[in-house]
Amino acid sequence: MNLESPKVTVEKSSQELFDLLSDVKNFEKLMPDNIAKFEVTGEDAFIFGLKGMPEIKLKMKEKVAPNKIVLGAASDKLPFTLVANIDTISESSSAVKLDFEGEFNAMMAMMIKGPISKFIETLANNMTKL
Repeated sequence: MNLESPKVTVEKSSQELFDLLSDVKNFEKLMPDNIAKFEVTGEDAFIFGLKGMPEIKLKMKEKVAPNKIVLGAASDKLPFTLVANIDTISESSSAVKLDFEGEFNAMMAMMIKGPISKFIETLANNMTKL
């Protein structure tokens, strides 16, 4: 299952945005209002929970400065990645798009497609808060 957020313009250079997203603590600022839990569990990992959804642990998998950050599920039960693709627009602005890729059975994919789409859209739209 592949989902994409809308592309969002942020008034920060691509390197500045990359640096902010490289620090997992900053993901708390991106979370939706209905967050039930957010906990940094290491330099490159955090756990978050949304109301009515199971908690998910994300771990930094790959960083390609200043254009790409890959977060992946720390558990093999729900294997997925969340990729932030950053494009330079100018010295002081960049565009970011989030791509969600996961391997789910048809039933699971049907149940989570709506909430995950909304979630990555919210993360992208909240990039301006960083």
